[in-house]
Amino acid sequence: MRIDAHQHYWKIDRNDYGWITPKLPVLYRDYLPKDLLPHLNTHQLNGSIVVQAAPTIEESNYILSLAEQERTILGVVGWLDLNDPEHRKHYEQFRKHSKFVGFRIMIQEMMDASSILKPQFVEALRYYVQEDIPIDLLVVSHQLEPLVKLLNEVPGLRGVIDHIGKPTIADRTLEPWLSHMKEIAKHTNIYCKLSGMVTEADHENWRPEHFTGYIRLVLELFGSKRVMFGSDWPVCLLAASYDQVVDVLEQALPQSWGEKERELLFGSNAKEFYKL
Repeated sequence: MRIDAHQHYWKIDRNDYGWITPKLPVLYRDYLPKDLLPHLNTHQLNGSIVVQAAPTIEESNYILSLAEQERTILGVVGWLDLNDPEHRKHYEQFRKHSKFVGFRIMIQEMMDASSILKPQFVEALRYYVQEDIPIDLLVVSHQLEPLVKLLNEVPGLRGVIDHIGKPTIADRTLEPWLSHMKEIAKHTNIYCKLSGMVTEADHENWRPEHFTGYIRLVLELFGSKRVMFGSDWPVCLLAASYDQVVDVLEQALPQSWGEKERELLFGSNAKEFYKL
């Protein structure tokens, strides 16, 4: 099974997406399964994991309802606010949907990333460790230090770092991103999505080789069994087409990688992580 492990759908008139404005004309329109289907077909992908794009329960319910009607949606990653006393109630509602596969924590949107270390937040995560529920972690490179501390506080967390932790690819710097990712990779239940890289580069002037070092390091740290391909479509359209996103990753793969490793990257790992 070949899977795009990270993409989004939205309807602008739902008003969930405050970050999508007319100032981003390529994104300021509806994106639905019929729009992604040609790309899935071109790259022989069986379907995708749809990830929430707004921090609302309503948006999560919307994409879950969309999944009920669409065979190419293999799983839905919703949103939970672990500071909300009602988070378990929302989780129980999500679980009723057969295609609900996990939820995402949007550390990126937090004013102070160290707030994830507060006792209430840590205790909530420990509950979801017991549930063995997959958790996507949206984090920017300068927020990785508190995430390292969190993973030490909550051993056994089944998590995946979205967008390789958003290093500053536009500046082509590695540190302190690399040091933190080395620590994160020591946790064997943590995976990494090779996604969202083109939008961290110079949107107008990036070249494929700008990504090779980052990709190779992620593959070295996490190994072939803990990495996933994700297009981050349609957000990727800010900097690249779907085809270009795939090409960037393909060009960066080590020559030693054969069909077995590619199958893991382009589907099998996502299938196992999200328990499809």
